[in-house]
Amino acid sequence: MPQKVDNPAAADGAPAESSGVKSARRAVDLIETFAANDVWLSLSDLHARTGFPRSSLHGLLRTLLEAGWLEADTNTARYRLGVRALICGTAYLDRDAVVPFATEALERIREKTGFTAHFARRNGTEVVYLETRESQRSTHLVSRVGRTLPAHATALGKALLAELTHDEIEALMPVSLTALTPNTITTLEGLHAECAATRERGYAAEIEEGTLGVRCVAAVIPYRIPGTDAISCSMPIAQVSDDDARRVGELLAETTAELGQQLRRAGIR
Repeated sequence: MPQKVDNPAAADGAPAESSGVKSARRAVDLIETFAANDVWLSLSDLHARTGFPRSSLHGLLRTLLEAGWLEADTNTARYRLGVRALICGTAYLDRDAVVPFATEALERIREKTGFTAHFARRNGTEVVYLETRESQRSTHLVSRVGRTLPAHATALGKALLAELTHDEIEALMPVSLTALTPNTITTLEGLHAECAATRERGYAAEIEEGTLGVRCVAAVIPYRIPGTDAISCSMPIAQVSDDDARRVGELLAETTAELGQQLRRAGIR
């Protein structure tokens, strides 16, 4: 007797596999939608943002809620990211061999400068903050672990984009660049000029392009080609002169060069 197949369309596995992949892709897109918004979202909000059918959203939300990826407010029928997202994000940092070395470097930079120091990695057109050592005299948190910012609007991003060729930058970046402040560079021509200056100086710099009242300098950690990671210092405008910023930038260039050698000796690529 031939074996009965409950779903004839899935007898050869292809349609079922396609459906499964589609559901998995939608689940990932849904998680990223929550990550990109800092508010509780309803089913209607998610439908408007993703375009997914409401019937699919019901099932995805229930599955992600049961798995701990989402939390629900039963009074408003709204959702936000759950603790599972934090657990998996922390696991990424725990398993990254570079982080302990970078953290030690951040401590030294903060001790020498008194300013907040950051370690970040480029992810496409963004930089992701992986570690921060906040200045004791800081009045506000400039960034936090897991935060992403446009690469073109940060010293960290400019340092990492300067690792790429002119054509690679052209292929990667959009023609029109988003402004975070009135000082943000918004043209590719301006970005190319900044990358050229960064290569010449040995470190990147920006003044109130990412955050008003703050200027930053950053340098790439040279252990990969092209570089993927960089370290920066955030400095309140009122507390530093151009000469102060230059000295901090040179310190970062020196520290990241030493860190790159340390990572290569440890066999970390």
